Amino acid sequence: MHRFFLGISTGFAIAGGLVLVALIAVVGASIIGRETGLGAITGDYELVEAGTAFAVFAFLPYAHITGGHAVVDVFTRYLPARAGRVLDMVIALVFALVLVVIAVQLFHGTLAKYRSGQTTFLLQFPLWWAYGASLVAASAGAVVGVYVAVARIVEAANGRMVLPAPTGVTD
Repeated sequence: MHRFFLGISTGFAIAGGLVLVALIAVVGASIIGRETGLGAITGDYELVEAGTAFAVFAFLPYAHITGGHAVVDVFTRYLPARAGRVLDMVIALVFALVLVVIAVQLFHGTLAKYRSGQTTFLLQFPLWWAYGASLVAASAGAVVGVYVAVARIVEAANGRMVLPAPTGVTD
């Protein structure tokens, strides 16, 4: 099961990376256009805004499942393994809850943008497209967050590490 969720997380991280590469190309071309007198790419800010939102949500599942979030373990590295696993479990439960709330709110925001028919100013593409793309990635993050929380509960219950330990506690 871990391979399945890691695969989903990796796929979204790759998609987020490809979107960022495309955004870098758009920004670079827009800057070159401004400097050479050819003109900026119309809607470059709108594209960067929408693409960056998607990329942030796309990277979350991979960072979470691999324990890649920044950790300040000044105190936790000295905890006994059992206490560290319990702390990891509590953190994973709270993070899963936050990811689910974000996905639910993004769902409601997507519906609101769809119903209102709002579009971007310059490119006139519907705002719900950007919200929808971010919703897909945020939903994957929520699902992975719940998986990680369940894995941390199992770790705390049986004392065996399943996922990388974000607090630095090892067996």
